[in-house]
Amino acid sequence: MLALTRGGQDKDRSNGPERRCIATGEVRPKSQLIRFVVGPDGQIVPDILGRLPGRGIWVSADRTAIETAIKKKAFGRSAKMQVSVPGDLADQVEALVLGRISSLLAMARKAGNAIAGFEKVKGALVTEWAIVLIQASDGSARGKSKLRAPEDGYFIDCMSASEIGLAFGRDHVIHAALTAGGLTLRIVEEAARLAGLREGKSAGAPVGKEQ
Repeated sequence: MLALTRGGQDKDRSNGPERRCIATGEVRPKSQLIRFVVGPDGQIVPDILGRLPGRGIWVSADRTAIETAIKKKAFGRSAKMQVSVPGDLADQVEALVLGRISSLLAMARKAGNAIAGFEKVKGALVTEWAIVLIQASDGSARGKSKLRAPEDGYFIDCMSASEIGLAFGRDHVIHAALTAGGLTLRIVEEAARLAGLREGKSAGAPVGKEQ
């Protein structure tokens, strides 16, 4: 994952903290995984913020990895104890990550770092104010094609118009944009996790560097 620094420049975060996925065995940056802990009742609990007490159990932030971990009973082996795993665990994680993105977007909007609306977003891209372009997965392909993320920017297309709209206090939002700094990097990272959790399930496209 590449991070955004002030001015929209890229910074390699590959030297950050890493953890091993119990499903794939791959070692990846923490920002690309989901942390789980064993609750007091022995049930596996998603820890989206990474703050719950207990030994962390890490799984790559994609639906297949979570389902593989459940199928292989990897949670119990990693915890070295018998655990209970909800059948809808992947759906729970997806909902939590979506809620996290919505909260971060709302905070970014209040801080003046996020805008919505075609004309506003278009102007922000032209003036290079925006470093991230967000477009609804269920928006018109023709309308979305009129905007393009900056060459060194990011593109997010894994949320619906109503989901984006929630963060802006509207019924729906097709186009939104973020400036560099503030909460932008965290939103980009959470969107990457959401895209992985929705891959193969919804119409949302992955998030990544604009090509």
